[in-house]
Amino acid sequence: MTRKWERVVISGLTEDLRSFHQSVRTASSVRRGGHGTSGKMFFVTGAKSAGWAASGGGAGGATSVWTEGSVCIVLNSTITADMNCSYSCGSDCWRGSKYPCLQVYVSVNTTGRVSRLSHNEESWDANFECFYVPKCQKDTDAMHHIIVNISERLKPHHQVLCYYDPSDQQESALLTRQYGHSPVFHSLFWPSCMLTGGTTIIFMVKLTQYLSIMCEQVIKIER
Repeated sequence: MTRKWERVVISGLTEDLRSFHQSVRTASSVRRGGHGTSGKMFFVTGAKSAGWAASGGGAGGATSVWTEGSVCIVLNSTITADMNCSYSCGSDCWRGSKYPCLQVYVSVNTTGRVSRLSHNEESWDANFECFYVPKCQKDTDAMHHIIVNISERLKPHHQVLCYYDPSDQQESALLTRQYGHSPVFHSLFWPSCMLTGGTTIIFMVKLTQYLSIMCEQVIKIER
């Protein structure tokens, strides 16, 4: 009776171990997929950040010159003319549209210089005359609404933080820096955390697999 009971218990343990082993394998494959994704994210963002560093991260591939921060006082915020743009309407299909050009002039407190303000380096590259270049679309009213809302937020006499060129190579100022140290840090930090976490999870899964195999072998020996 005792031997029969032992065989029943061992048989049940074996089935449990097989089920557990299968679930571990499934979790391992899922974790490997997540780990691969985090690895791809890390290398893509790393390569992109390296490209920014190689090109200087500035407008038009030149060295970024907007390095000093200051307080800027908005002097004028005016919607001037409509600017042409094009949007995709399908495969090899492009159509034209228009967006309003918002021109913003500020006084940089540090230098006392009057500068045209752009949203960031990308906006400066797209059209340095306009503060912000919205994504081109068929609905011109939607783009006009976006620009009007921005204009309302940048009323005259408002103070905003901005960046300027201390060497006076560029007369324009930026509201935000797209290629500063902080964006590059965050683009590398979070994928690094995911990569490290994925590696740790895979290690724990492999360890669990090893222990389950060892436990199964011990049960077979005890039979």
